[in-house]
Amino acid sequence: MGARLNRDMAEGETRKLWVGISACLLGERVRYDGGHKKNALVTETLGPHVEWVAICPEVELGLPIPRPAMDLVRGDDDRTRLVVTETGEDLTARMRAYATWRAQTLTSLDLDGYVLKSRSPSCGLGGAAAVGPGLFAEALAETMPDLPMEDEARLARPALREHFVERLWAAARWRDFVRRRPRAGDLQGFHAAHKYVLLAHSPVHHAKLTRLMTAAGRRREDAVVHDYGAGFAAALAVRATRARHAEVLAQLASFFERALAHPDRAALTAAIAGYRDGVAPLDGPRALIRDHVHRLGVAHLAEQVYLRPPAPDLIS
Repeated sequence: MGARLNRDMAEGETRKLWVGISACLLGERVRYDGGHKKNALVTETLGPHVEWVAICPEVELGLPIPRPAMDLVRGDDDRTRLVVTETGEDLTARMRAYATWRAQTLTSLDLDGYVLKSRSPSCGLGGAAAVGPGLFAEALAETMPDLPMEDEARLARPALREHFVERLWAAARWRDFVRRRPRAGDLQGFHAAHKYVLLAHSPVHHAKLTRLMTAAGRRREDAVVHDYGAGFAAALAVRATRARHAEVLAQLASFFERALAHPDRAALTAAIAGYRDGVAPLDGPRALIRDHVHRLGVAHLAEQVYLRPPAPDLIS
């Protein structure tokens, strides 16, 4: 299954991602004031790689354009409530009912992720200065806890954007893999191919997933696949660190560095050190390792997803 798995995952990453989005970020005039919040990073950088599913919860709820402004407030029962700013009209029950229903309908679309409007009473992800997440965002998280979600403000930060993009492609790979109705041996191949991706994000989760695979023969295959999917998503939700990346790069290099001529070995060592010290991007040492792996024919490393990061223009 190894070569087929590698080919299938590479082909899967040529397809467009299927991502939900707050409609105003695409330039749709659905805001309370009749305007929009078109975001160039979303439309121009992510857009070429994505098929968008655009939703405005307020409009789908039946509220007009324009409409009175709304706020999230903390109620007497300590629950977040959605109220009209000027009149105090409480829209909480209506929005919660709609949001729960809409989130359930979205499960059938197999979304790879979701981009939400920051600081929105329906779509905001919350934060230190917020009462809580918007009611629609909250319903999405409750209904699809493994779904990668970010807002456009956080995506302006390169490190967070890189993490989100990696999670999107990982979710897409997993969904494509599951659609092929994998058997236990196929899952072993998937796990092996993602070894260094998992180690860069969370060695703890990698160890747990390895134990899951070791015990897989004693459980139903569908249960193992389900549990692996949840653990895989949880691992990718942990941000990879520079230190863990440097450790992974050094591990990969250790398999073949003795076969390198001294100038090539010195260049690779310097590239890894440059990344570890924060003076060079990750793509430098990773590209060198990928080139050496293919040139030297290190077959078991050629299968590693870690060496084939998707869509580098999304994280530059």
